[in-house]
Amino acid sequence: MSFLELAKNRFSERFFSDKKVEKEKLDMILEAGRIVPTACNYQPQRFFVISSDEGMAKLKTVTKFHYNVPVMILMCYDDDVVWTQPNDRLLPNYNSGDQDVSIAATTMMYEAEELGVHTIWIRGFDAKTVQEVFELPDNMIPVMMLGLGYPNENSKPNPWHFKRNELESFVKYI
Repeated sequence: MSFLELAKNRFSERFFSDKKVEKEKLDMILEAGRIVPTACNYQPQRFFVISSDEGMAKLKTVTKFHYNVPVMILMCYDDDVVWTQPNDRLLPNYNSGDQDVSIAATTMMYEAEELGVHTIWIRGFDAKTVQEVFELPDNMIPVMMLGLGYPNENSKPNPWHFKRNELESFVKYI
C-alpha cells in the first residue's frame, strides 16, 4: 500500500478491543517516534507508555477521552532540551516542543497503521493536572496522548473523517 493510501485509510479509532498490543509492535511504534526530525535535532520528545492497571486508573482521572485503549502514550517534551527562538517578533519565546512532539506522534500513528494497530490522538486534558497525577517534573510538558490498540466489532470511522476540503483551500502560490 502506498503512503497516501495508508494515510487516507487511517482514522481515529474510538472502539478498542481489550487485545494487548504486542511488545514488538509497540517497540516499532516507539522507534518511529524516536527517529523523527526535530528542530536542530535537539530531540526533546519524551514518551510515557501507560498500560498498567495503576497507570490506566490514573489516566481515567485526567481525561474522559480514554476510549478504554489498552495502551496510551503520553507524549511530552523536555522544556530543558527544546529548541527556542526568543527573538521572534510575532511569537515571542517560541519553542519547538509542540511541533517536535506532533511530528513524533504523527509518525508513530502511521507506523501503527502500517502494523495494523489503530490509534487515536487525544488532547482533551489539562496539562498541569497530567503533570501532577503522573508526577512529572515541571520541565516535562504534556502535549498530547496517542491511544493504541485493536478495533472491536463497533469500529468505524467518524463521518467527519470523510469530509475533506479541496487542495485549493490549503495551498496558495506566492
